[in-house]
Amino acid sequence: MRILYVAMKYDYGRPNQGLSFEHYNFYDCLRRMGHDIVYFDFMTLMQEHGRSWMNSRLVEVAQQEKPDLMFTVLFTDEFDASALRHVTENVGIVTLNWFCDDHWRFEQYSRLWAPCFRWVVTTAESALPKYAQIGYPNVIKSQWACNTFLYRRMNLPMEYDVTFIGQPYGARRTVIEQLRQAGVNVRTWGQGWDSGKVSQDQMIRIFSTSRINLNLTAAYGSSSADGLPVSSSGRRPLRRLFEQIPFVNALSKRATAYGQERSRSQCGQPPIPAAAEPAEPCTEQIKGRNFEVPGTGGFLLTQQAADLEHYYDLGREVVCFHSTQEMIEQVRHYLTHDDERTAIAEAGYQRTVRDHTYQQRFNKIFARIGLAARATPAHGARSAVAGQTQEVR
Repeated sequence: MRILYVAMKYDYGRPNQGLSFEHYNFYDCLRRMGHDIVYFDFMTLMQEHGRSWMNSRLVEVAQQEKPDLMFTVLFTDEFDASALRHVTENVGIVTLNWFCDDHWRFEQYSRLWAPCFRWVVTTAESALPKYAQIGYPNVIKSQWACNTFLYRRMNLPMEYDVTFIGQPYGARRTVIEQLRQAGVNVRTWGQGWDSGKVSQDQMIRIFSTSRINLNLTAAYGSSSADGLPVSSSGRRPLRRLFEQIPFVNALSKRATAYGQERSRSQCGQPPIPAAAEPAEPCTEQIKGRNFEVPGTGGFLLTQQAADLEHYYDLGREVVCFHSTQEMIEQVRHYLTHDDERTAIAEAGYQRTVRDHTYQQRFNKIFARIGLAARATPAHGARSAVAGQTQEVR
C-alpha cells in the first residue's frame, strides 16, 4: 500500500529525546512490511510552520498523494477536527487513528476525535461499550505488540539482575527504592533517572541481558486542574473546535453521562503494598513493554494489567505481581531459580513471535477495513522488501 503516515517522529515531539515509540514500532514495521510511506511528522511541521499551516498541508498532501490509507496517531489538539473530517469525507481515502490511552482518556479525548476518522483502533477492552454508547461503529480492538524487525533475541550472557527502563513518574522511584531496600540489585534507565535514557539498541541489549526485566504498567496521565489533558503547546484541548461540527457535537452531548472518573493508570500510581490493597483494585493497562521484552527472549516480571491473560499464559510465559511485596518475593524467587526463569523466558519468546507481532496486528486491521488484499504474509517477515519513505516538508 501507499500509506500517509501521520504521527510524531520524535519522542513527544522533542528531537533531543530521540525517535518516538510510534516511529520504532508503527512506522518501522509498516515500511519493512513493504508499504510505501508518506511520512507526515505533524509535530515537527507544526513547530516549524505553525498549527494552521500544518493542518492545511495535511489536507493538501492527502489530496495530492491519494494514498490507500491515512494511518494516524493523535497526541493532543494539534489538528483541526475540520481538516481531519475533510480528508475522511471528501478526499476518498480510508482514514484510521490508533488511540493509545482509551483506558483513561476516552471521555475527555477519544470520544471527541473518533468521528473524524473512518476507523479507529483501541487497545482497551473497556472502551468498546463506550464507543457503542456514543454510536461510533467502526472501532477495532487490537493491542500493542512486538516489532520483530527490531526486537530480536541476542543470545548474550547475563549482565544485570533486575532492570527497569521507563520514566520515574508517579511513585515509581518509591517502588524501585523498596526493591533496593530489600537487598535487590536493580538498575534503572530513562529520562528522569540518574543513568538517563538509553538508545533503542542499548534497550534491546538490556532486555536480552537482564535476568529480570521489571514492568510497571501504570499509565502516565498528565492532566490539568479540570481533568482535561494538557496539549503539547501548553493549551487545553479546544472544545469549541468540535462544537462547530454537528456530528461530533451530537456525540459529545450523548457521551456526557460517562462523567469524569479517572483510573489509577492516569495517576501513574505504583503497586499498592499488600496490606493496603483496595477492595476493588483498579486495573492497569497493557503496555508495549509487555510484548517487547519477551520478543527479545527476556524474562518479564510485570504488574498485572487488564486482559493480559488473553495474550500470555501467566506464570508460564510471563510472571505477574499485584503488590510491591509480591514483586519483591517474585524477584527473590526467580533470581535463585535460573532454570525456571529461563524456561518462562523461552515460552514467552515463542508466544510473542507466534502471536504478537505488529505485522500480525496490522494485517488483521487491514483485513477488517477492507484492505486485506494489500496485507503481507504473516510469516517470513524479515525476507520482505522494505517500502520507500517520502518525508513531507
